[in-house]
Formats: sequence, C-alpha cells, structure tokens
Amino acid sequence: QVHLVESGGGLVQAGDSLRLSCSVSVRSFENYSIGWFRQAPGKEREFVAAIGWSERMTYEPDSSVKGRCTISRDNAKNTVYLQMNSLKTEDTAVYYCALPSRTYYYSDDRTQYAYWGQGTQVIVSS
Repeated sequence: QVHLVESGGGLVQAGDSLRLSCSVSVRSFENYSIGWFRQAPGKEREFVAAIGWSERMTYEPDSSVKGRCTISRDNAKNTVYLQMNSLKTEDTAVYYCALPSRTYYYSDDRTQYAYWGQGTQVIVSS
C-alpha cells in the first residue's frame, strides 16, 4: 500500500527558509522519482521540482522557484526533502509530494502521478 505524508510547512516571513519533508511508504522506494507540487488558493496545482531514482537527477523548471529551492532524497529513510530559501509571499500554497504510477519514470506532468500526500500548508507573510 502506498502512502505519502508531507510535513514541515508553517507560517514564515518573507525571506525565511523552510524544509519540507515527504515520507513515503512504498515498496522499492529507491526506484521511484518523487515530485513536489503546490496549489495556491484559486489556482491550479503546479509543478515545483522532482527528483529521480538517482539523486543526480533533479529537475527544477524555469519558474519562480528556480534557484531558490533544492530537492534531495534519503533512501535509507524513504524521505524526500524540498528546501526552499528566500521565500516570497507568492510562495504561499499547499505543497504536495507525489509518486508516479511506475518506477524509473520522471515527469513534471501532474497527471503522471498516481499517489499524493495530503499536503502541507506554507504561508509566507510580508
């Protein structure tokens, strides 16, 4: 059974940093990529970053978070991290981690992710 749990969100001030964690229960976790997405009020869920089954494979698209976030994983702990720095008020959103439907697959398309956590709220105040 697959289960994902995000943690680490909270209320911070602009310019602060946060590290979000995603704890994953899945067989052969090391063979899966993990994606982070976020959804702000009234907006669609958007891709933030993903990390492949090899930690060398990371993908942080040319978006507003580029250069401010780092994704990493610890396979011994079945956990993926999203470090976010220099937070802005527009980073306020619910952040979700997700697991794709198959191993050895890497995507920024949310429709390719079959399993999702419940989300962790990040609020950045000015």
